[in-house]
Amino acid sequence: MVFEHEIPEGSKLYFAGAAKTKREIETKASTLLSDAGFEEILTPLFSYHQHMSVCDQRELIRVNDSENHPISLRADSTIDVVRIINKRLGGNTEHKKWFYIQPVYRYPAHEQYQIGVEIIDEPNLSVALIQATRILKELKIAPLLQISNINIPRLLSEMLGLHLDDFRHVNIEKFLSLKIDWLTRLVYMQHAHEIDEVAAIVPEVIKPELVKIKELCEGLEYPNTVIAPLYYAKMLYYDELFFRVIEGNEVYAMGGRYKSDETVSVGFAIYTDALIDALHQ
Repeated sequence: MVFEHEIPEGSKLYFAGAAKTKREIETKASTLLSDAGFEEILTPLFSYHQHMSVCDQRELIRVNDSENHPISLRADSTIDVVRIINKRLGGNTEHKKWFYIQPVYRYPAHEQYQIGVEIIDEPNLSVALIQATRILKELKIAPLLQISNINIPRLLSEMLGLHLDDFRHVNIEKFLSLKIDWLTRLVYMQHAHEIDEVAAIVPEVIKPELVKIKELCEGLEYPNTVIAPLYYAKMLYYDELFFRVIEGNEVYAMGGRYKSDETVSVGFAIYTDALIDALHQ
């Protein structure tokens, strides 16, 4: 029996102080981004292309359009934003810096509010990372910033016969069991100043990918930063430098470099629900 006052598990309900906190987060972020030259976009709730964004397609909430083609509730915004800008609005705008404030949905009834930023035709992740840390500073928080490079797990999985799930789930025990000195050093590496020493002993194909992490960290003005060379994101489109903002088990933000068709871009999403819990408390 479902009572009249119940809401589905995974759905969100904000009221009074929590609703005010949500609006303040969104207002501060949108003001900063607008002042930095970003335009706002709101994408359709339904999409034909969500299978290109979500690793586990069982998470998609599917229906059919008027011609019986499969469509999904929006489970991720990034690829839809880039495709709409490039293929639908391309003749009407040359603007490359966009943000959106809208929820995404996963099966069976999970809602997640997000503030997203995409910078199209921009390969330099530091441009997006600067905007993400500005928003965190405006909210007066400084959670842990973790910087990774998706290419490193991909290359290592091919070289060592490891499954990418070992990297997704950070299977440290399996990495250490291989008894490879440079791999063990990568497991325990946490700071950018360690990269030069470790880069001298890793295989040549890994070295430039470590240098990319070092270069991203060098110009960063953020007090609480670590690196995680073996971390692998669970999103299909990130292909190189990547970052997470975390505190305990909570993820406050995530972003990276990605490619849609032949367009290389950078972007990030701020997970508003986790911030509401942290700030409202």
